[in-house]
Amino acid sequence: MNIRIQSNQTKFQKQITITGSKSESNRSLLLRALYPGLTIENLSNSDDSVVMEKGLEITNGTVDIHHAGTAMRFLTAFFAVKPGAEVILTGSKRMTERPIEILVEALRQLGAEISYEKDQGYPPIKIKGKRITQNKVTLAANISSQYISALLLVAPSLDKGLILELEGKITSVPYIRMTLSLLEELGVQTKFEGNTITVKPLKSSPEKQLVVESDWSSASYYYSIVALCEPGTTIRLSSYKQHSLQGDSVLQEIYSEFGVASSFEGHDLLLRKVTDISKQTVVTLDLTNAPDIAQTIAVSCFGLGIACELSGLHTLKIKETDRLEALKAELGKLGADISVTDATLSLKATSAIKEEIPIDTYDDHRMAMAFAPLALKVPILINQAEVVSKSYPDFWKDLVSLGFQKEVV
Repeated sequence: MNIRIQSNQTKFQKQITITGSKSESNRSLLLRALYPGLTIENLSNSDDSVVMEKGLEITNGTVDIHHAGTAMRFLTAFFAVKPGAEVILTGSKRMTERPIEILVEALRQLGAEISYEKDQGYPPIKIKGKRITQNKVTLAANISSQYISALLLVAPSLDKGLILELEGKITSVPYIRMTLSLLEELGVQTKFEGNTITVKPLKSSPEKQLVVESDWSSASYYYSIVALCEPGTTIRLSSYKQHSLQGDSVLQEIYSEFGVASSFEGHDLLLRKVTDISKQTVVTLDLTNAPDIAQTIAVSCFGLGIACELSGLHTLKIKETDRLEALKAELGKLGADISVTDATLSLKATSAIKEEIPIDTYDDHRMAMAFAPLALKVPILINQAEVVSKSYPDFWKDLVSLGFQKEVV
């Protein structure tokens, strides 16, 4: 489905309800599979969480997780430590191009039995679950945090727990801390000192309800909308925690540079445009700990006609698409002066945005949603708009409720 989206409004006073974080939901689902005494409230309705939940119910045969990268990493670890499981874990064409070898080798260090069905280092993979008795593993620290979290989530179910040694500078620390915090909620003893993470075994299944906070990554698109609007705009989002486990909650600090103030009323997050931003502004950010919001920030800067220098983006090369090259191509079509490397993005200030340009989304939900706020400036076309269902199925409906006009083209 290709759509045309635009908005004649530049000021909003609206409320939006966003479902649970995909990151928290998928972690909670895996923990519930290991410890059936758990219940989950405010679970994400995203495609990724749906396929994660279905995948966890399978013990033999083929498990197809489509585009869900988190599910691929988490289920690899889950099936490897589940005695009696025998599955082939696969996904979309893009998923078979995304590396899994680092996690597979780490699990093999622990004694797991995993083999490749086609290309070395890539899905599909065959996993024969078994009881794991070893408890020490070493990983490069600058890899995707999902590899690390996959190991940490299954660690309490291992006979001796896990001692994980990370070599080098650690990437995406907030996501690792999110995982450890969830384990601690269950009563698991953990320690994160220097580059060593220790997780003790948990022998009994706790009876506990896990409440999933709404998704901060989804909130990023409303930060962008508010930034592109006039002062006086207010959007209220629910339901959020002031002290969040999610790394993307750094949006509060980042978008203050764009004239957007964040505040809390109970579990509601209020976004207010308080001031316009100078066209001379250059936004300089290291997004090592929050790479998923890079697309939103780059598009916000372009829409505001300001420059940005973004770094810490090396993990974006192996996401749903190569997000850096995708940003370069699509912003370039709109008239941006943009350059990228393997880990950085540089955008120069420009004053004009080309209208009625079709934006390709590359099977990447974040490309569709990151570019949508530009409809406040010019009519814009979004190809494959349905891709948002991967993380935020109600996105277009919620934008229409704000006053955006959407039509299928």
